[in-house]
Amino acid sequence: MSDDDNLGTSAVRAGYSFDEAALARWMAANVAGYVGPLTVEQFKGGQSNPTYKLVTPSKAYVLRRKPPGQLLAGAHAVEREARVVAALEKAAFPVPHVYGLCTDDSVIGTWFYIMDMVEGRIVWDATFPDVTREARPAYFDAMNDTLARLHKVDIAAVGLSDFGKPGNYFARQIGRWSKQYLADAAAGRDPHLDKLVEWLPTRIPAGDETTLVHGDFRVDNMIFHPTEPRVLAVLDWELSTLGHPLADLSYQLMMYYMRPEVIAGLVGADLAALNIPSEAEYVAAYCRRTGRDGIPDLDFYMAYNLFRLAAIFHGIKGRVMRGTAASPNAKKRVEALPWIAELAWKQAQKVG
Repeated sequence: MSDDDNLGTSAVRAGYSFDEAALARWMAANVAGYVGPLTVEQFKGGQSNPTYKLVTPSKAYVLRRKPPGQLLAGAHAVEREARVVAALEKAAFPVPHVYGLCTDDSVIGTWFYIMDMVEGRIVWDATFPDVTREARPAYFDAMNDTLARLHKVDIAAVGLSDFGKPGNYFARQIGRWSKQYLADAAAGRDPHLDKLVEWLPTRIPAGDETTLVHGDFRVDNMIFHPTEPRVLAVLDWELSTLGHPLADLSYQLMMYYMRPEVIAGLVGADLAALNIPSEAEYVAAYCRRTGRDGIPDLDFYMAYNLFRLAAIFHGIKGRVMRGTAASPNAKKRVEALPWIAELAWKQAQKVG
C-alpha cells in the first residue's frame, strides 16, 4: 500500500455524501467555538468508519461516522470510539479532543462524532524513510512508550471500568472473530482460518490481565510531531476495549511479520542497516517499561493476532462484496487475505 493511496483527502466519494447544511447546523448547536462556512472533504485512508475533514475559516475538525448501508451487528461503534477518546484525554494520553457525539440518524444518515484535527505526520512506511538513521530508534521508542502508557492507564479513574468484560479476553476475542468470520457469507471461507477457528481456543495460555487495549495499534494510526520523535495523537479506537495488554503488544509486533504493501510492515527491510530495533529489542523495551520478565507465550499471541488480522481483512472483503467498504483501496487490501491466513496457520505451528 503506497503513501499516495492513503495520504490526504479527496472530494467526498460516491455513496458517502450527506446533508452538509444539516451537519453545519448541528455543529453550530453542539461544537463549542464553531463558526462556518463549512467545507467537507473525505480522507483517503481508513477501511471501516468513513472519516472526513471539516474545514472552516478558523480551524479544521475530523468527523468519524458509521458507514451507510447494511452493517454487521456490533460493528462500527462510533459511540465507543468517542467515549474512549474523551476518557483518555482526561488521563493526559495523546488523543484528539472530542467535541461531540451525534446519535440522531436524521442529521447525516448515521451516527457520528467530531474531534480536533491534530496537525502532524502520519507515517505509512514503518521504515520511517524520511527520518535519519540516527533518529529512527527514538521513533520506535516513542511508539513503545505510548503503548506502555496506554496499558498503565487507571481504567477506573477515567471512567472506563465497564468498557468491556474483564478476564478471559483471548477466549472471548477468538469467539468473536470466529463468529464474525463464519457469519460473513459474502466473503466466503478460507481453509487456514477454518483450522485456526478450531485450534486457537485449545491453546490459550494460562493467566490473565486486564487493561485498556487499543486493538489496532500500529504506526499509521498515530500522528507524530512534525519534526520530533513524539506521538501527538493515537487514532482509530474502533476496536478498543478492556483486554489483555499482550494482545495489543503482539498486534503491533506484526510490523515485523507484514509485507509493506499489506500494512505498514518491515518484512524485506534491513533492520540493522536502517537502525531499526529488532522484534526482540522492541519486546525487551516494552517489558522494561511494564515490569515484565519476558513473554514466554509470544508465539501464541502472534498466531492469535495474525488470525485476528485475517478476520479483519475477511470483514473488509465482505464489505467490498456488499458495496459498503469505506476505502477505495479496500479491494487491494483483500488480495492479501489468503497470504495472511496462511501465515497465521504457520505461526500456530510454532507454538510448543
